[in-house]
Amino acid sequence: MRILAVDPGTRRIGLALCDELGISVRPLLVLTACGVEQDARTIAELARAHQAEGIVVGWPLNMDGTVGPAARRAEKLARRLRALAGVPVSLWDERLTSVEAETLLRERGERPTPERVEQVAACVILQDFLTALRTQPDRAWDLP
Repeated sequence: MRILAVDPGTRRIGLALCDELGISVRPLLVLTACGVEQDARTIAELARAHQAEGIVVGWPLNMDGTVGPAARRAEKLARRLRALAGVPVSLWDERLTSVEAETLLRERGERPTPERVEQVAACVILQDFLTALRTQPDRAWDLP
């Protein structure tokens, strides 16, 4: 199942895609955030163009697990994607994925630019989601 991952931000949106088998994850691109409606339309078009059968949206909860403004924006984006994309959409807890992405980039000897961090963070979100799909296939799409 090909899945598109979205790491939403107020300035940039990182996207990643997996192969049809859900094994290989790769960065796709970084969008400039334009507002929930336009972002959802663009992401839905990309999902169709890449034949994604599902979308996972990073859900930036506060460190204590509460929902703040960024998480509410991600929820709104996920709702619009559900209406526009015609595929299952799930929110996925993305706490500390940007930190993990920066660490991965530094370990590879790359300078962690904001655009690159967004792409790699989307890959981290997708990899975590794919792991959950393998261990809890019935639950992953039902999460918030």
